[in-house]
Amino acid sequence: MRCPYCGSENSRVIDSRHSEDNNSIRRRRQCDDCSKRFTTYEKIETEPLSVIKKDKTRQMYDRSKIKAGIVQSCHKLPISMGQIDQLVDEIETKIYNLGQREVESSVIGGIVMDKLKELNEVAYVRFAAIYREFKDVNTFMSELKKLLK
Repeated sequence: MRCPYCGSENSRVIDSRHSEDNNSIRRRRQCDDCSKRFTTYEKIETEPLSVIKKDKTRQMYDRSKIKAGIVQSCHKLPISMGQIDQLVDEIETKIYNLGQREVESSVIGGIVMDKLKELNEVAYVRFAAIYREFKDVNTFMSELKKLLK
């Protein structure tokens, strides 16, 4: 591991533990040449995942798209970026645990909506309004009635 301070490749691990989400390993390292300490995170490299869109085209999975949609849904709500990052991690884990190389966007959208419903009902309704493309107030109201039950 190259030291970010002096560029030396001589470093050693002085502490290692699983991150809070158990999806990566946090390693505390010390450079043998300059004695400065730094932290690295190791994450398992996963196989490429394709998303099958509504029009049947395929795109490579992009975590940032899920995060952007959630950030937009949580705008001006008491939800921290840490909570959003944790939510995206949980969603991503669930997607990869499906064990498929191709996942339909509707499946991903459903997972996102389920997780948002647990986090914050207003964020859930905001996301659903865009994701399900509500055409009128009646469609919106029927979704709210489902939520209230």
